[in-house]
Amino acid sequence: MIEINSVSPIKSREKVREICKFLKLTNERNFILFMLGIYSGLRVSDILKLKAKDVTGKSHFILKEGKTGKTQKLIICDELKKELKWYCKNMMPDDYIIPSRVTKEGRKKPITRQRAFQILKEVAIEFEEDNIACHSMRKTFGYHYYKNTGDIATLQKIFNHSTPRETLIYIGIEQAEKDKAMKKFKY
Repeated sequence: MIEINSVSPIKSREKVREICKFLKLTNERNFILFMLGIYSGLRVSDILKLKAKDVTGKSHFILKEGKTGKTQKLIICDELKKELKWYCKNMMPDDYIIPSRVTKEGRKKPITRQRAFQILKEVAIEFEEDNIACHSMRKTFGYHYYKNTGDIATLQKIFNHSTPRETLIYIGIEQAEKDKAMKKFKY
């Protein structure tokens, strides 16, 4: 299994846009999974629990995080809201947003974390990216949020991290700064 700290954010905005375009054309469910990950900053385990009623006509995600047990309220940005609106339009309120196949009982369950991992590994292969897995979506959100705003304090709150340093390490900023400094070093 891949360690969380060994996966990376997707740092290229163009690459993120290319992945979105590719997924929207090839698999709408996988596209929405990716969009939820890169626009909400939620963990994949929390994304997989979402039902149509959790997002349809809503301004915010309100959920109890599986890992921390803390209640989180996060706004659904306009771009994500637009994509969720068309995607969920024919869903019943209790339908999972990221469904797997129908069970023997005729019910749909969400895909597993393992299936989400496989989907992202397939994307990584398609786009020749290394170190991409489920946490890459959350890290991508964090990386680009920080690069756009420079606001580590709010990002720390969004991620429910204990310190700003923990957040910087998580999104790969601290490593990138060390790499940049070492690359320029010479005698």
